[in-house]
Amino acid sequence: MKTNHSSRSLMFWCGALSVIFCAARAEAYVGPGAGFAFVSTFFIFFMTFALAFLTILTWPIKWVIRVLFRSRKLKSSKVKRVLIVGLDGQDPELTEEFMNQGLLPNFTKLKEQGAFSRLETTLPAESPVAWSTFQTGCNPGKHRIYDFLVPNRKVMVPELSSSSVSTSSRTLKLGKYIIPLGKPAMTVGRKSQPFWKVLGEYGVTSTVVRVPLTFPPEKFNGILLSAMCLPDLKGSQGTFFYYTSDPDEKRDLTSGEQLPLSRQNGTVKGAISGPENSLVQEGGILEVPFEIRLGSNGNHELILDKDRYPLKKKEYTPWIQVTFKPGLGMKVRGVCRFMLLDTEPHVRLYMTPLQIDPEYPALPISYPYTYSVYLAKLQGTFATLGVAEDTSALNERIIDEEAFKEQCMSIHQERETMFFDAIDKTPQGAVVCVFDITDRMQHMFMRFLDEDHPAIGDLNIDEYQDEIKNLYIQMDDLVGRVMDYIDDDTILMVMSDHGFKVFRRGFNLNTWLKDNGFLTVKEDASGADMLQDVDWSKTKAYAVGFGGIYLNIEGREAKGIVKPGEAEALKKEIAEKLLAYKDEETGETPVKQVYDRNEAYSGPYVQDAPELVAGFRVGYRVAWESVTGGVGDRVVTDNARPWAGDHNMNPPDVPGMFFCNRPFAKEKPRIEDIGPTTLDLFGVPIPAYCDGESIAVDIKTEKEISEDSVEGRE
Repeated sequence: MKTNHSSRSLMFWCGALSVIFCAARAEAYVGPGAGFAFVSTFFIFFMTFALAFLTILTWPIKWVIRVLFRSRKLKSSKVKRVLIVGLDGQDPELTEEFMNQGLLPNFTKLKEQGAFSRLETTLPAESPVAWSTFQTGCNPGKHRIYDFLVPNRKVMVPELSSSSVSTSSRTLKLGKYIIPLGKPAMTVGRKSQPFWKVLGEYGVTSTVVRVPLTFPPEKFNGILLSAMCLPDLKGSQGTFFYYTSDPDEKRDLTSGEQLPLSRQNGTVKGAISGPENSLVQEGGILEVPFEIRLGSNGNHELILDKDRYPLKKKEYTPWIQVTFKPGLGMKVRGVCRFMLLDTEPHVRLYMTPLQIDPEYPALPISYPYTYSVYLAKLQGTFATLGVAEDTSALNERIIDEEAFKEQCMSIHQERETMFFDAIDKTPQGAVVCVFDITDRMQHMFMRFLDEDHPAIGDLNIDEYQDEIKNLYIQMDDLVGRVMDYIDDDTILMVMSDHGFKVFRRGFNLNTWLKDNGFLTVKEDASGADMLQDVDWSKTKAYAVGFGGIYLNIEGREAKGIVKPGEAEALKKEIAEKLLAYKDEETGETPVKQVYDRNEAYSGPYVQDAPELVAGFRVGYRVAWESVTGGVGDRVVTDNARPWAGDHNMNPPDVPGMFFCNRPFAKEKPRIEDIGPTTLDLFGVPIPAYCDGESIAVDIKTEKEISEDSVEGRE
């Protein structure tokens, strides 16, 4: 049954009221590395109830005003609806290859109906940068997202570029409890405005589902579910858990935690490690105990908070709700899934990152706040973590390829349910959804397209070499089902933010800078990352992220030594030497292009960019330890990890793709053109600050469409 936007809004607020009358819970922000900042539940409940009650009272008036405003503004619209399907990382070359083989009939049909082209991506060619440019129509110099990680120049450690959090400095002490007297402030790292916010100012509503770099969610005329950089309940970007009953097993995990299991006869006991309890002085880590009852014939059982779940080897449990109780009647809820890996000789168990429960979110993960609640009521619990597909657990060999693939498929089905519900309930306006499975699967399975890749090991290459092809066929099926919703008043755009290539060799920029005298490590260097081994008193340049090289500028960096007047000559020297460096094993030059920020970017935030960005030759990428500011022993090494496909290479070599059911007016479209094109289709003026332009062509006005419909009926 289809429901209009106003009916959906009412359902959201009814959901808000249902949340209010549920059991008490805590409002909290979980920032990277930060614990919880609790807020008085009484005030939160009171404020939420008051806002919901006020909304219901004023809803009829607002609905009438919105309808009148929208109908007046949409007279200049060329279409009634725009659907944008983002397939993160789908490669145009592979797409063309499979189209030529007749494997992608729906992509081929879409191309024949309208157009297909490669899509110019951003520098660097990575999701946070590219999707920020997609949202705003601006180059990074105007939206200020240059990488996943950027240096905090005050303390000289890497930090996330996407958002920042500040907790309340005022607290109230009640016995052993420490209660903050204010909500944490969540700040969006991205500058400029997403195009759906501009649409909303002209009365055009949008439904935005899991577009990267939409956390924290911003207020606008529409609904949105956040995505990439949304943390887990422990405040990280995805910490998985590995449990073992073997006391002698010690795993050196970088993205997960190893926790013990105690086994006595047929009963195994453990505990879920939650967030830090900062409500209590020295409260420690909140935990929830669980038991595993080992049964015969592989029929085991997980017992958690008196609830029982079947537990079979190599099978995921459903999403399980976990409740932590820090005190004062507060509850913090998360969700996770388990997979039993082994029972003999020791019990081994995998648990996904502990994610924010969408039905009882510990912090806003959607706009309005109740949209995630609505989705949870509609389809059941779903993954909320920004990068929910656990690439780290496969990269660290805790789960295998089959378990990872199953996880990806399950999360993709959750996304499809959300997307088609959004299409059903948005008869007029924009619907934007990004599917991550194309990116995650290619990261981990691209190696099977290269039979000599060092990351294949003893795996049977024949078993997995068709995974990428099958993935593209699956996306073709998705596009075909979306095309069933297309009429003369609907524009469909299918796009990717960048392409994909095999990643064989890692290049450690910090090691290269050290070997060439631009960076010095401390005498007592321990091999730590996060720039902790750098001797800043003797360092002129350093690297953080996927290709950025920063100069240690005097007066800007905390311990800068490079005088501003020396910067240009230093940049030139670094660039020339980087381009000349040869990989001794292959004879290739790993760095294909070095970009100067003053030439690559424009806008008010250029000074926040790295001075130089390395564009790597296909097959090469920044080494793992260099991304987080580490200095390795060698400049170039084999990439032996399952994560053996990537896109952080020279941008012209990894373009995105763009399909449309109508022709477009530009031979070489850019990712910054998509937002302005959407604005133009709805008759909304493109802001002067946008770098992108409309590529729409051959689109009739709404009046012409209406007249044609009348003539057709006559």
